[in-house]
Amino acid sequence: MTKRRSILGFVGGAAIAAMTTGLTATTALAQDVTLKMHQFLPPQANVPKLVLDVWADNVEESSGGRIKIDRYPSMQLGGKPPELMDQAVDGVADIVWTVVGYTPGRFPSTEVFELPFMMTNARAVSHAYWEMFDKYWKDTEFKDVHILGTWVHGPGMIHTKDPVTLPSDLQGMKIRGGSRSVNSLLTELGATPVGMPVPAVSEGLSKGVIDGTTIPWEVTTALKVPELVSNHTEFTGKALYTLTFVLAMNKAKYESLPDDLKKAIDDNSGLEFSVFAGGTQADSDGPSREVALDLGNNVITLDEAQTQVWADASQPIYAAWIADMGEKGIDGQALIDEARMLIEKYTPMYEK
Repeated sequence: MTKRRSILGFVGGAAIAAMTTGLTATTALAQDVTLKMHQFLPPQANVPKLVLDVWADNVEESSGGRIKIDRYPSMQLGGKPPELMDQAVDGVADIVWTVVGYTPGRFPSTEVFELPFMMTNARAVSHAYWEMFDKYWKDTEFKDVHILGTWVHGPGMIHTKDPVTLPSDLQGMKIRGGSRSVNSLLTELGATPVGMPVPAVSEGLSKGVIDGTTIPWEVTTALKVPELVSNHTEFTGKALYTLTFVLAMNKAKYESLPDDLKKAIDDNSGLEFSVFAGGTQADSDGPSREVALDLGNNVITLDEAQTQVWADASQPIYAAWIADMGEKGIDGQALIDEARMLIEKYTPMYEK
């Protein structure tokens, strides 16, 4: 009887030990999460280095080390930049940073911030963008992903082999456009827009596929643009354009996290992060501009009157965009009015 009891005790103890081990393993799995973050720029570029890595490091710290974020730059998980959003939806990557306009027409409302001469400064526009996303687009256009941040880059401008001062100077040039709205403007001004993701710009310029590109200053150094063209046209007051970005997470992955790990992500995401991201990107414009000046390049700064010539020439883009939105059942004029109101409201907050 004693022997039988001891055997039963051993079996019971072993079962309890196995159950305990299983529970411990389950708990560890529930608490320790590795997330794959995928994006299209090299790791030394400003956005990965100054924005995405900072965000990831902060999340890891806030989680007490229970979230680990593996960073995959330069499309190392495969695919092309326009596929990033689908990678977030499908779970190929857990988190992606991407240009919204890489999938034209899929997220049409965000284009309101990309219209010519809408943007004042990146912090103010990023603030307005988050507010309108949270109010209108979180559960509509972006319902298939969990958005962590929404922001824009600093003033978009033109970098060309030949100098550009007047809109007519673009006649016959092949220019890489950063968005659907920019491409429409280039067409309106007599240029030939060429669609290509940012990483392809260097090769496009060096091989003569394009005569110039529209990008902000900050990314020019990573792409060696000042070494490939010698003219840069910037505008006074409102910028020629900007692009909208999102940091997006696979929805199921986010929802699978325990509340404390969700909080670690939430505490580092949202409005404050969006303003930080846009502002940090814009703050990198200055050092990159200095690189071009140090090379002896020609930086053409259009004054207010010269800029107004371009703004007047861009007006047909607004009418076409409003009509296009109307066909999608979206009140484009209302979006423009609200975006302008918010940008005007927040610009004084962020002016230096």
